[in-house]
Order: sequence, then structure tokens, then C-alpha cells
Amino acid sequence: MHPSLQDICQQVIEFDSCIRFAGFATQAGKIIAYEYRKEANPLLTSDETQLSVLDTALMMRIRKDMEHKLGKTICAITLYEKVTRGTILLNNEDYPILTIAFDNTNKKTDHESLILHGILPLLSHYFTRTV
Repeated sequence: MHPSLQDICQQVIEFDSCIRFAGFATQAGKIIAYEYRKEANPLLTSDETQLSVLDTALMMRIRKDMEHKLGKTICAITLYEKVTRGTILLNNEDYPILTIAFDNTNKKTDHESLILHGILPLLSHYFTRTV
């Protein structure tokens, strides 16, 4: 049985205690599955989260313009005061974007390493190419 996107979001959240949110979105930026860590209070309303993911999807589409020179986009990391957001492009037409929010209370967390050495290998079990 293939796990649902909701199940994959839960697995991402369980990967590390600093992960507070994981969600899949379409190319158009519509959230189609997500999970919050149980003890994490959302910082944004549902509408604000949807707008933020839409903004992320637009930025990822803009990054594609330079891929012919820089190579395929693997992920983007945005550092805010309260959270760090990671966006991973997946090789899937229906749900190509995974957005992850990391809690910034532990300043020693290496978000890039978590994505590259933890989350991407986890995703490779479900998607043909994540890197």
C-alpha cells in the first residue's frame, strides 16, 4: 500500500523535533496535504498559510528560469526570525512542491543538512527523483 501525502507529511514531521510543518502543494501553489507538529501552534492563519505557499510556488517557478545555467533546483531555504522554511521540488506533476517549516528556537540546527541527508532520502522512497 502506497502511503498518502498526509502520511508522508507525518513522516517528515517525525524526522526531527525542530520540524513544525510539512505540506504538499501543486504548481499553482494550492495546498493539498499538510501536517503540523502536535505541540506547534501555527504562526499563520489558514488563509495566510495558503498565501505563503502560493508565494513559494511562484518563487520556485521563477528559479526555473536559471536552471539551464545553474542546474536543477533542489531546494530553497528562507530564514525568518521565528522559522526557517525549506521548499523542495519533487519530480511529480500533481504535487511538485513540499514546504517544510523548521522552528528556530535551536540556533544550532543545520536545516540544509536535515533536508539533504534526511528528508530527501526519505522522499526518495516515494518519488522517482527528488535530487
